[in-house]
Amino acid sequence: MVEQGLIEEWKRTKTIGIIGMGDMGQLYARKFAQNGWKVVCCDREENYLKLQNNCLDERYTVLKNGHFVSRISDYVIYSVEAKLIDKIVGEYSASTKIGAIVGGQTSCKSPEIKAFEKHLPPDVDIVSVHSLHGPKVNTEGQPLVLIKHRCQREESFEFVETVMSSLKSKHVYLTHEEHDKITADTQAVTHAAFLSMGVAWYKKQLYPWTIGVNRWYGGFENVKVNISLRIFSNKWHVYAGLAITNPAAHQQIMQYAKSATELFELFVQNRKDELTRRLSAARKFVFGKQERPLLLDDSILEKYSLSQHEPQEGEKTLPNSHLSLLAIVDSWHQLQINPYDHIICSTPLFRIFLGVTEYLFMTPDLLATTIDAAINGDAFRADDLEFVIAARSWSTIVSFESYDLYKRQFEEVQEFFKPMLPEANVIGNEMIKTILRHCDENST
Repeated sequence: MVEQGLIEEWKRTKTIGIIGMGDMGQLYARKFAQNGWKVVCCDREENYLKLQNNCLDERYTVLKNGHFVSRISDYVIYSVEAKLIDKIVGEYSASTKIGAIVGGQTSCKSPEIKAFEKHLPPDVDIVSVHSLHGPKVNTEGQPLVLIKHRCQREESFEFVETVMSSLKSKHVYLTHEEHDKITADTQAVTHAAFLSMGVAWYKKQLYPWTIGVNRWYGGFENVKVNISLRIFSNKWHVYAGLAITNPAAHQQIMQYAKSATELFELFVQNRKDELTRRLSAARKFVFGKQERPLLLDDSILEKYSLSQHEPQEGEKTLPNSHLSLLAIVDSWHQLQINPYDHIICSTPLFRIFLGVTEYLFMTPDLLATTIDAAINGDAFRADDLEFVIAARSWSTIVSFESYDLYKRQFEEVQEFFKPMLPEANVIGNEMIKTILRHCDENST
């Protein structure tokens, strides 16, 4: 524990610098400044005056560029797009204050650490971080990864920990290699699933919550809709950086598309016994050792819907094949990933998705009903086809490592859902709070 007197001295004498004022950069700057730290920051130089005007009421100071930030900061955080990290560190690293600490906030650490080692002066310590949540999530209690990569002064890591305590997050200590493997395991497939849902609905020009109770109605569907729209309300590069720059993520995304394709083939070929055997094996591998209560249940999700439709007498919701959920568990099985191994440093979206898949696979008769709907029902067959195409298109884009294609597909879907994003975020925020509180209660 760092003595309070030393913390107060640091706050009087040390400066925190943030290069890159996107959503997460702004979140960090605001939190640190509110907690009594002196914070300076910058974005692209052409944004200087606009950013300065937008931040007049904030407690941090906006500077012209990364040179001005680096030369006076005792801890510099690069909060920039993963694909730009090498270029931006290369541009500003020579201005780094002697004996300073430098870190990054990108979602993939290997390129970030490589850029730091390549460009930073040898007297600079390297301590990187990554908040495992989006900018709209309350930081309190969320996982925060700290990576002590190069510390010539023991005080450096204690200083970074103290600064980061402003977020009131749960600190998780990893190497950069461990971080990238875990984030691939917990985020890549989750994002691929919800991105694919959004593309499928866009291709069908369909807002699924507007068609009544016949389809996409109920707790499961509320999660799918709200989380998919939540992802498309953010910036494309947040997800592209993780998917494209992290080699471990490539494997996950490819397998997810493969699992979705192979399961759909079993649907249309009426191979019920083979489908049942495959999903039973996946259930045994992923959930077979889980003896604690379910993370989620359908009843707590019912009220978080964008739908304005009230069920009328005689109206019935058709069972869904839940291909997106079946494929996630199948891909975990195929890759021999135990999702519970990483629960301590997982994102809110991952915990929600894990909870929903757990409920589907472990609730008596629900998996059997889902399999029957996949084989014998045709209400979702065309939608499942679009979903498979969407999953394969994301995997192709990632395999090509094309940021341009990723951005184009993401922003096309984002534009389609744009009218609903503000309302979806409000409902989604409340849903996430309820779900995470329920998960925390049942995991203790």
